[in-house]
Amino acid sequence: MVHGLKRHARKRSPRLGKTVPQDAYLGGRVRAWQPERGFRSGIDAVLMAAAVPAKEGQSVLELGCGVGVASLCLKARVAVHITGLERQADYAALAQQNGLHALHGDLAHMPDLLRQQTFDQVMANPPYYRASDRSAAQDAGREAALTEETPLFAWVDAAIRRLKPKGYLTMIQNADRLPDLLSAMDARLGSIRVLPLTSRVAKDAHLVIVQARKGGRTPFVLRPPLILHKGDKHAQDGESYTAEVQDILRAAVALPI
Repeated sequence: MVHGLKRHARKRSPRLGKTVPQDAYLGGRVRAWQPERGFRSGIDAVLMAAAVPAKEGQSVLELGCGVGVASLCLKARVAVHITGLERQADYAALAQQNGLHALHGDLAHMPDLLRQQTFDQVMANPPYYRASDRSAAQDAGREAALTEETPLFAWVDAAIRRLKPKGYLTMIQNADRLPDLLSAMDARLGSIRVLPLTSRVAKDAHLVIVQARKGGRTPFVLRPPLILHKGDKHAQDGESYTAEVQDILRAAVALPI
């Protein structure tokens, strides 16, 4: 299991030349092949996708899409046209196997195809940690997914450039990186809204979902926190998600910010 998400099957990937596991999301609506070792998406991707305010028929870009879990979860909720960009070739290949239109490339040097397009929505789950904040992971894929090489301001700038006027940017990030993320959101963005995510009642937020609109003008909003688990402490084995979070994780219910 990956962060409470069910392992479904295994198969040999002809493109990667090795066996990979398949994990199930949204109560089985989404199944994604992921690396056996390395970074595998958990509920962060599902929560971010739930927060994207996409409407049917809109275009969406996911920067750093990994194997495509967030994009696939968004597509399971609303019929949109999604493109993913992923700099790790193995992960981009798996995203393609998972059914996502994924391009291999770096956000700092986007493929020409992307530089010619703009999107109604952009979403991203940038690496959470500065290199100085943690020991390097042994697996190169996991290290690249978790540890920042490209600074947050570059992620935000790339997203803004690909957004249509009045388009929305949605990002999930560690709570302690919120000042960095807000600093990166320059005058091209407005209508910023922040949703803290906390594990339990009276606990500090450990993640934030931040949403902004290109050319937005409404005031900044700090939302009440979304509490992930019932009770004030872990009482027993198994899942303890609140009813609201269960609906998001199992039934593809939206998470409006």
